[in-house]
Amino acid sequence: MRKVYTRLERIAGSVVAVAAGDATYRELAQLDWPGGTSLAQVVRLEGGRAYLQVFAGTRGLPTDARVRFLGRPMRVAASDAVLGRVFDGAGRPRDHGPVLDEDPVDLAGPSVNPVKRIIPRHMVRTGIPMIDVFNTLVESQKLPIFSVPGEPYHELLARLALQAEVDVIVLGGLGLKHDDYLYFRDTLEAAGALARTVAFIHTAADPTVECLLVPDLALAVAERFALAGKRVLVLLSDMTNFADALKEVAITMEQIPSNRGYPGDLYSQLAARYEKAVDFDGAGSITILAVTTMPGDDVTHPVPDNTGYITEGQLYLRGGRIEPFGSLSRLKQLVNGHTRDDHRPVMNAMIQLYAAYRETLEKRSMGFRMSEWDERLLRYGLGFEARLMNLEIDLPLERALDAGWALLAECFEPAQTGLPTALIERFWPQGPA
Repeated sequence: MRKVYTRLERIAGSVVAVAAGDATYRELAQLDWPGGTSLAQVVRLEGGRAYLQVFAGTRGLPTDARVRFLGRPMRVAASDAVLGRVFDGAGRPRDHGPVLDEDPVDLAGPSVNPVKRIIPRHMVRTGIPMIDVFNTLVESQKLPIFSVPGEPYHELLARLALQAEVDVIVLGGLGLKHDDYLYFRDTLEAAGALARTVAFIHTAADPTVECLLVPDLALAVAERFALAGKRVLVLLSDMTNFADALKEVAITMEQIPSNRGYPGDLYSQLAARYEKAVDFDGAGSITILAVTTMPGDDVTHPVPDNTGYITEGQLYLRGGRIEPFGSLSRLKQLVNGHTRDDHRPVMNAMIQLYAAYRETLEKRSMGFRMSEWDERLLRYGLGFEARLMNLEIDLPLERALDAGWALLAECFEPAQTGLPTALIERFWPQGPA
């Protein structure tokens, strides 16, 4: 029987302090007072005091509230019954369905032992040419989507949820507008994809502390499905809101701030979540794609800067398109050499020609005379953006490669592409494109 404490020594923001020397880090506690009840989580231990984040906030909370530590971390149900369900940032049903408690798993467990990991070797097909062809997603990869507010990153995540060739989608929304939450729910439901999806949604109107729980909830459920042999894709948006919530709590606890006011352990906090991406030996996998909005489109901002060090590349979403320059999948070479013989050569040739197109645009803007080669590049660049960069395009990898060959044939002579003769003989379109 755990001791019950009846005096809060300090209340600041959503954090309270209790003289509880026997508490443990991340332990769950229950607070009761005449006006209500709430769960809380230990976030700091110092000088015989336990600092707890109160999930429901501290409005109306008296200093004589009863605090009972539960002797365990927070848990979330992870049975097959969670599929098709939507929960809030504390794991409570948001869809008015029944409360689930079957097959509970602890939140924020340790990362997987490297001995149990295998080298990533399987492609995650998405039907989006700018990913499948040029920045191939690999099982167990962790990739951020760097963007700015106003870009269609939620539309991109919804398409990934609908089209990615995986078994389970785990969606984590952090600080979403209510309209964004409804967009995800309605889009997945209308396409029949909700049945393979579990969503944990924290909206901007919910308590800040619950924003911090969403990645842990999503990843705990993902790990349970991956251990059962499922290929799991975790989609998170927006990790900058997660970092801002960390900053808010750190300020409340009067921690010494680091770069731009963020806590000094920002890197560790982000890494603890991203490192959950894994391909299990003899089981399934967890792949993570996480939107990170960059304040002022500044990639040196602490959140994207730390994220870039942790993850395995990035996708830049600008102007409603995935940018071919700057976007990078560092693991793509592990799989794109085993898809189709022409995958790598076509990828390289098309990006090089698109880079030449960008240079031609600059020449034209400065009034230079356009040569016949420049005209070919201009025609090619416009076709590339319309047929492959457009996020509305849905093509399997093989058809996307064929579309690339067709575009090259429309704009260039075979020798102008720089592609090997053997591949040109096999794949160059015959007759009218």
